[in-house]
Amino acid sequence: MAKAPPSISLLLLLSAAVFLALPAVISAIGVNYGTLGNLPPPNEVANFLKTQTSIDSVKIFNVDPNILRAFAGPGISVVVTVPNGDIPALANGRQARRWVSANILPFHPQTKIKYISVGNEILLTGDNNMISNLLPAMRNLNKALVRAGVRDVKVTTAHSLNIIAYDLNGAPSSGRFRPGWDKGVLAPILAYHRRTKSPFMINPYPYFGFDPKNVNFAIFRSPYKAVRDPFTHKIYTNMYDALMDSTYSAMKALGYGDVNIVVGETGWPSACDAPWCSLENAAWFNKNIIKRSQRQGTPLMPNRRFETYIFGLFNEEGKPGPTAERNWGLFHSDFSPVYDVGLLRNGQGGGGRRPAPALPAPTGGKWCVAKWGASDAQLQGNIDWVCSQGGIDCKPIQAGGSCFNPNSVRTHASFVMNAYFQRNGRTDGSCNFSGTGVVVGNNPSNGACRY
Repeated sequence: MAKAPPSISLLLLLSAAVFLALPAVISAIGVNYGTLGNLPPPNEVANFLKTQTSIDSVKIFNVDPNILRAFAGPGISVVVTVPNGDIPALANGRQARRWVSANILPFHPQTKIKYISVGNEILLTGDNNMISNLLPAMRNLNKALVRAGVRDVKVTTAHSLNIIAYDLNGAPSSGRFRPGWDKGVLAPILAYHRRTKSPFMINPYPYFGFDPKNVNFAIFRSPYKAVRDPFTHKIYTNMYDALMDSTYSAMKALGYGDVNIVVGETGWPSACDAPWCSLENAAWFNKNIIKRSQRQGTPLMPNRRFETYIFGLFNEEGKPGPTAERNWGLFHSDFSPVYDVGLLRNGQGGGGRRPAPALPAPTGGKWCVAKWGASDAQLQGNIDWVCSQGGIDCKPIQAGGSCFNPNSVRTHASFVMNAYFQRNGRTDGSCNFSGTGVVVGNNPSNGACRY
């Protein structure tokens, strides 16, 4: 996953897009399938994705033969990743041919391997040995595939957006690659992509570097203040589009604006050590990402549709680091959804073992939150009733209170509905609220806001 890029203050003046409803069943979206945790075996994962979801592709961070075998057959394509440490060796043509023979040929075409990503965010590592050998390794792997008669697997590499040197004038059209990387590293890589018709893969994460005072800008939530690029006069309403167009502008400045872009990673954590991580915010962000991948371009690329891989498939409890690192997943390890973005067939689903409720978690606690689909008017009615007649102290959701941010009707309603639920014995009836509440098993507390 991408680390925080340098300051992107030029983009923080833009604000969030109006959310548009998604279709009941979403088609064609990819996910990043990490494996750091007590997760189900690959054959169960593959069966779940094929039979219970509309996910049509996965990206893995290795070339695990068990995963590749599990995804054999139609239905889901796979992106594999060359471990970063293997890159220098693959600058040797013979080693690249051996790598393809060992890691691709035994599984292809039974498993539909779509791309080979040579490492992950190599420029971010600052390792000059890997950086200098990156393009030679990509070229050699492509030659090895062609030599073996494999012409439907493309070779690429995933880039963090620290490759962009953000201009302080606030214009996505002025986005440029960092000096030293632009012509020396990225231009030859883009030339390779054009020649081989392979995509330029980027990992745009609004989560890294956004303004904490302007969370709505990062997660597509209204209200927003539209801002025009002073050079193109294009209107930007969210950070994601600005990141994408900054990348496109940098590519175009080098003469490669025609090269296809694939979004290798993007997402929003459902929990972290700050109030802007919540089930609601994560779901809101990813629903809009899915919408954009299928139906909506950007101001500078209005007619493009971007193949997109959400980060990630599971909450990976084995990942080190801050809380957010373990809470990027769409699903828990039992295949129950962390939150709903419409990817489950028929609106619900479960794994090969048992059906799953909408928002469960493997804990013994119970909380009451606003149900997806409830209108702001209904939820405001809940707030008004609980705060006036329900006997609940609503100061935490008032300005300056510990649960005021994020400032939305839904999050405020969830807090007061849960307070009422906890006070009244945590019975299902005390979370009904005329059908607008749902009992969940994962604690929605964030930072100082304690449920």
